[in-house]
Amino acid sequence: MKLLFALILFSSSAFLTTAQTGVLDLTRLQNYSGQTVPSYITRNNMPPGNVLTDIGATLGRMLFYDKRLSRNNTVACASCHKQETGFSDTATASAGVSGTTGRHSMRLVNSRFAAEGKFFWNERAINLETQTTQPIQDHVEMGFSGTTGDPSFSGLVVKLAAIPEYRVLFTMAFGNSTITEGRVQRALAQFVRSIQSFDSKYDVGRAQVAADADPFPNYTNQENNGKSLYLRAPPQGGAGCSGCHRPPEFDIDPNSLNNGVIAAIGGGTDLTNTRSPSLRDLVNPAGLLNGPLMHDGSFTSLAQVINHYAAIPADNTNLDNRLRRPGGAVQTLNLTTQQRNDIAAFLRTLTGAAVYTDGRWSSPFDASNQLDVIILPTASQTLTQNGNGTVTITNRAAPGLTYQFETSTNLQSWSSVTTSIADANGLIQQTVAIVPGTFYRFSYTP
Repeated sequence: MKLLFALILFSSSAFLTTAQTGVLDLTRLQNYSGQTVPSYITRNNMPPGNVLTDIGATLGRMLFYDKRLSRNNTVACASCHKQETGFSDTATASAGVSGTTGRHSMRLVNSRFAAEGKFFWNERAINLETQTTQPIQDHVEMGFSGTTGDPSFSGLVVKLAAIPEYRVLFTMAFGNSTITEGRVQRALAQFVRSIQSFDSKYDVGRAQVAADADPFPNYTNQENNGKSLYLRAPPQGGAGCSGCHRPPEFDIDPNSLNNGVIAAIGGGTDLTNTRSPSLRDLVNPAGLLNGPLMHDGSFTSLAQVINHYAAIPADNTNLDNRLRRPGGAVQTLNLTTQQRNDIAAFLRTLTGAAVYTDGRWSSPFDASNQLDVIILPTASQTLTQNGNGTVTITNRAAPGLTYQFETSTNLQSWSSVTTSIADANGLIQQTVAIVPGTFYRFSYTP
């Protein structure tokens, strides 16, 4: 990995080149903070103290995909949360540095757009920021646990601080290069909250009507019927799905309890799972599941999920009361085969397309886990002749970073002339005299 910077700007033809893949251009940040959100989406768990920014999410993206965040450089957050499967995993239990996870990896799509602010299936993390570093500090998952011979999180801080790219990114995101667990949490949480999916067939239809209950003009009769069944409560002949999975975000009601799935991966029971991801992007654009469903990965089709809720198999001490009928008996719905198929057809309309391919959420690393970080691009200089024996050099740069402006007569020894801070638009500028045989450059030392 390397930083790409320090271009000769005047009286020189020496230029650095960049790879076609594995390049992160910090002078042209992707748009994370200005993404369009439909007007009917109102739930938002982004805290005032960690507002989404382009540079914060960019840093989070690099951390999310960097396997060096694991003890042995083999596992990244993205190893268990893959873009091509809605940021979940096709495996029932994901592979870590020392075994496999105790629960299925939850899909991360639209994590921001939910009233439930706690994370993990059992809600043990009070917010997304806290959640992001718990897998890193887990002995099985990423191995910076500080126990069982593992290094502690402070060991990861030392590891990241030795990487020039991170010194640059943390400086841009937080004003200086200091790396702390809190800053890692904030950056990772910003990236995860940036992952959104609002280009589904459902969204096309919802934008054309006043309310979810209205028939969608772009839906088939089956899909509209499935939507109606989803929304209506059982006493009105519906399935009551919306009581816990609330449209239009399809997030989980924070008051929800256990859903009747009590098996634990590897055997035994687990009644503590009361959270779920959004129901958006349960399947991919081809209609295939984005991995198995439920905390134990025990369901491998939408039909299994619908059949489970149509006849809850058994009671338990933490079962959600909405899954009981008057008198206390567990839920049994009199759904026909056609009605069950209609609900499944509706659920498939919640899938978008862009989230699976958009470069903002893809790995910045190339196939060899290498990455070039551009902080001074080679082909972005503008020379303006001033007509008085001087020229003004303007260069695109990374906003907020301080650069050295240097001069040389032999392209080997360089002397600092002054410093320049890139403005909010990512520009640095310097006016110099035109002197034959003199070379100039902007450079940056992290």
